[in-house]
Amino acid sequence: MKSPATIKNWALPYWTRGPAGRETPHDLFRVLYFGWLVAFALKVLGSAWDVSWHFMWLRDDLAPPHLLNSVGTAIVVALTIIHGYTGYGVDKAALRLIQWGTGVFLIAVPLDLINHRINGLDITSWSPSHIMLYVGTFFMIAGVVRGWFMGAPPGRERTVVLGAFLAFFLENVHFPEQHQEYGILSLGAWDNKVVYAEKILLDFAAEQMGRPVDRIMITNFTLPVPDTLYPVYAVVAGLGVLVAARMMIGRFGAATLVAAAYVVFRVAIWPLLTVAGFPPSAVPFFLVIGGLLVDLAFALRHPAVRAVVGAVAATAAVYGALMAQSALMGPVYGALKGQEGLLGSPPLATASAVWAGLGLLAVWLACEWYAGRRQPIEARVIATATP
Repeated sequence: MKSPATIKNWALPYWTRGPAGRETPHDLFRVLYFGWLVAFALKVLGSAWDVSWHFMWLRDDLAPPHLLNSVGTAIVVALTIIHGYTGYGVDKAALRLIQWGTGVFLIAVPLDLINHRINGLDITSWSPSHIMLYVGTFFMIAGVVRGWFMGAPPGRERTVVLGAFLAFFLENVHFPEQHQEYGILSLGAWDNKVVYAEKILLDFAAEQMGRPVDRIMITNFTLPVPDTLYPVYAVVAGLGVLVAARMMIGRFGAATLVAAAYVVFRVAIWPLLTVAGFPPSAVPFFLVIGGLLVDLAFALRHPAVRAVVGAVAATAAVYGALMAQSALMGPVYGALKGQEGLLGSPPLATASAVWAGLGLLAVWLACEWYAGRRQPIEARVIATATP
């Protein structure tokens, strides 16, 4: 391992002011983007723990998940400053996305704290201050994806790291859905006379809702949004990310592997959290099925036909997978926790499939249009590449 003095002597010559897009030495480029990988990994670990924590404990600004997430945020801020001052590792578009995303995120943090001070518990992941956090992270990661995509030399490392960044992107987009994924199992546990949340949390939430701790109160706490939101958002936003991932990576299996990487992470942390006594969550296995259908759709060469057929097939596959997951995974979760009857996915409003499919079609067509307009030759090669 290199000494701090050696690292300092290597880094200091690069600390010069310059415009975005300046030529970046390969070793510096790799250090910057591997720094982003570390930052996002810490943020994802903290965020994953945070959701489970809030289904068990009363909110605390200095809770361990928040502190872990804050370490990742500190690295993000440092990297944003480095890119902005030196101009290394990013073009102008990537830099603006990173700066705006980081700025929105940092503004959202105090707003969220103020919101909690005024309103107490923030019952849902879908609140305005929380959405600002996701939106800020959305643009931040989009900038990093563009920076790596435009600057990394061709090869296996470029593909693997791009896939990792896109998996982080999928995690951020899907993150608010975890409220329903934790919520449905917590509600099922309540019906089986098991309570995950501490009494102080339940009493606080009940007082805020103005009713006793009963099933209605628990339902409002665990599933506070319409049933249509979960599947429609999963298809439009989640599969939309996978369409973009398939286009950017340009290889069959890219969408499936990005989805699988996220799902494997969720599967890996599931026992770690539950063994430690935290509430369990449903896992979005259906995203892998959706990713596979996205990959298969790219066998069709015509962009519009690909979008129409892919949107219809992927939407149908996701809704079918959600129904199967609810029926098949419930007994598995129940056996693991010693409780029968727990559902394996949030409630599914099947009629919403029409809106989900139309939304995905709009996103897919927008991706095809953007790829063809911005990079008419390269993008089409990437989008239709075969193994």
